[in-house]
Amino acid sequence: MPIPRRILVVEDDPAIRAGVCDALRMAGHTVMEAADGEAGLRKALESEADLVLLDVVMPKQDGIWVLAQIRRERPTLPVIMLTARGTEADRVRGLSTGADDYVVKPFSLRELLARVDAVLRRSPERAHPVESIAFAGGASADLKRCAATAPGGVQATLSEREVELLRYLAAHPGRAIARDELLGRVWRITGISGAETRTVDACVGRLREKLGEGAIRTVHGKGYLLEAKP
Repeated sequence: MPIPRRILVVEDDPAIRAGVCDALRMAGHTVMEAADGEAGLRKALESEADLVLLDVVMPKQDGIWVLAQIRRERPTLPVIMLTARGTEADRVRGLSTGADDYVVKPFSLRELLARVDAVLRRSPERAHPVESIAFAGGASADLKRCAATAPGGVQATLSEREVELLRYLAAHPGRAIARDELLGRVWRITGISGAETRTVDACVGRLREKLGEGAIRTVHGKGYLLEAKP
């Protein structure tokens, strides 16, 4: 049985959008909707969507442009293109921009649901939320209990935002995460760069106080990297 996910449907045709959304809800998924490219991009970047179903020809911004922006801000977010364009050149364009799959209209809802499940199974963002972290320096964090233990055994309580930040860093092992990405994905703040605010730095500083300086490493020019045990 597929695990329910949060899926964003970006489609300007009301009838098609309604049919796709109804099918996804019947399959147990939580569904968000957008009727144009600008609204779709905003929701893709600000929401907790696990997958985007993205039309190509839409008002305001087309799907290829939206896909390119998604790939820049959320590189691992799964995206399936929905389009009436079925030529090889159009499919190559969508896939080369970063689409995970390409469904040509008209399509059966049964096939679409199968493609959604297949893409989610192989997506790096599909994993269950991290509940605990053991750090290389000896500290640990129980995210379910919002509890931190420093290397010397000193206990501290984690705020909800600190838990979200740790969970996001832990979901991307071995990758330094830029401040801008953390602002967008953890704080849901867009339109402002990490260099313009100390929000992320302040939260990282508090976590280092609770978990030790070695828990989160600053990678110059790239961002923050979690120093967790494999």
